[in-house]
Amino acid sequence: MIDLQLLEYLESQLTPHRKARFEEVLANRTKHFTVATEDVYQLHNTSAVIRSCDVFGIQEVHIVEERNTKRIDREIAMGSQKWVDLKRYHSVGDCIESLKENGYQIVATTPHENDQLLADFDIHKKSCFFFGRETEGLSQEVLEAADCFLKIPMVGFTESLNISVSAAIILQEVTNKLRHSEVEWQLSEQEQMEKRMDWVSKTLKSYDGIVARYHQEKKAT
Repeated sequence: MIDLQLLEYLESQLTPHRKARFEEVLANRTKHFTVATEDVYQLHNTSAVIRSCDVFGIQEVHIVEERNTKRIDREIAMGSQKWVDLKRYHSVGDCIESLKENGYQIVATTPHENDQLLADFDIHKKSCFFFGRETEGLSQEVLEAADCFLKIPMVGFTESLNISVSAAIILQEVTNKLRHSEVEWQLSEQEQMEKRMDWVSKTLKSYDGIVARYHQEKKAT
């Protein structure tokens, strides 16, 4: 449980602008949609996907690293890894199992005989959008586990997009529709409080000292 008095004490150390910014961003955060990347080789691609998730209000990103285990490129992510929750897996099977246990349908973002266009995607279901390796695409395991297939319409000579570009296009479309729908897509009150505590702990440079001072003052009263 979150100590609300401690949270209020910590937030009193923030500037009014920073506190208001946290509230504004949290009001637009969602776990209704999430994103998973599968063994993306180019580090900057994963980092750019994380950045897009932050931009479009996606709170969680799932990273499968069966073959490639690399540190997230902080320069490319532009600090967004502080604000987005990263969940990492050593196998795609574990990732899929966890997502389905939490009520997500698996959406394979790849051309397929049973695919649907982005404009026709049903936003009402909790969904995880899977993006695959740069050259090979999604694994057979993901394709077999997929509940639906999604593609971005293209009319030029180029038949594919970089995964970070694809993620940005898809997320912009589905989150825009979500915010104009009747779906209850926002984080719960408890989830928002947890994020407020998490973000303030990552913002205050003297966080441990401030917490210690809070407990000393509370003990003295």
